[in-house]
Amino acid sequence: MTPPDPVSAAPAAPPAAPPLAGLRVLDLATLFAGPLAATLLGDFGADVVKVEHPRKPDPSRGHGPSKDGVGLWWKVLGRNKRTVTLDLSTPGGRDILLRLVRTADVVVENFRPGTLEKWDLGWPELSAANPRLVLARVTGFGQFGPYAHRPGFGTLAEAMSGFAALTGEPDAAPTLPPFGLADSIAGLTTAYAIMTALAARDRTGEGQVVDTALIEPILAALGPHPTWYDQLGHVQPRTGNRSQNNAPRGTYLTADGTWVAVSTSAQSIAERVMVLVGRPDLIDAPWFATGEGRARHADVLDEAVGGWIARHSRADVVAAFEKAEAAVAPVQDVRDVMADPQYQALDTITTVDDPELGPLRMQNVLFRLSATPGSVRWAGRPHGADTEEVLTELGLTPADLAELRAEGAV
Repeated sequence: MTPPDPVSAAPAAPPAAPPLAGLRVLDLATLFAGPLAATLLGDFGADVVKVEHPRKPDPSRGHGPSKDGVGLWWKVLGRNKRTVTLDLSTPGGRDILLRLVRTADVVVENFRPGTLEKWDLGWPELSAANPRLVLARVTGFGQFGPYAHRPGFGTLAEAMSGFAALTGEPDAAPTLPPFGLADSIAGLTTAYAIMTALAARDRTGEGQVVDTALIEPILAALGPHPTWYDQLGHVQPRTGNRSQNNAPRGTYLTADGTWVAVSTSAQSIAERVMVLVGRPDLIDAPWFATGEGRARHADVLDEAVGGWIARHSRADVVAAFEKAEAAVAPVQDVRDVMADPQYQALDTITTVDDPELGPLRMQNVLFRLSATPGSVRWAGRPHGADTEEVLTELGLTPADLAELRAEGAV
């Protein structure tokens, strides 16, 4: 008898714990940037406890379309979180939060500056309860400065940062994005800031405050504009889909009434595109040798590229560009995204079984780790669904819970 293969006969190794297992995050924030930061941590195993007011849930539960009365945005933003209710302005709610803080690594909040302090839950009180705590504070304008106490939303950050002034056609109004761009960038930034503060805590043993202002991360995403202005006095105008740094670049209509986007940031790509569209003669023009020179002659290049694309279907355009090793992508709406074979291969849109709605499709975790991957373990849960479980873990008895309910604290 052939002896069993020792490798195949060995029991399968248990799956590795997610990288943030054992990290506890208290999400006190509402709407988008702060809660998104907590979601990103939960995706990789952090125990995220979402704390909402007993009578005023996170407004994101009611944002956008709903199904059977269940907000769909919340299903994404609230995933991988346990939900509890606490009124932090009551003595009982304050006491329970401090007890939770003693068990936590991170608190995320986005109240206006001074609100936690009004409830005697500012940094002195929180850090006294847990000196290793990281407190992430997300506001429109930061914790200090002349605008600190103004209400702040992503739309204001998109306007103030210079983003809207750059976006849109030259002869049209500045354009705001139809989604939470500044909030999303700030959420990503805050998650990174929290992990940075936790890395520092590993060395010092002490927590600290993270101060994220919505107006700053989106400004960082705009690149060198402040430096261009500082050194050259250069103010970039609105150029629509065109770039001041290279051409051809933009969106082009195909013969079957769909759109594709073309990029030629690299000189070699620009040359391949002009060969493909039958205008290799333009490559020899002196101005073609630099991206800035090509941008100054965008009308000529767009006529050549746009005219060729207009004579071909989108499928043929994409196939021809791929064969020529030139850069093109279809302009896709959400229907195309859901069916795209590359997104399918990456499982970018994954399916989650939800007790309220059944199979539910949403974006997967942001990146893949080969040894300790993240996952969407569950979608956003009902308001206060885990209050009893989480507070019982703190040692509260049914009588304690009844007393808190009578007070209106939970």
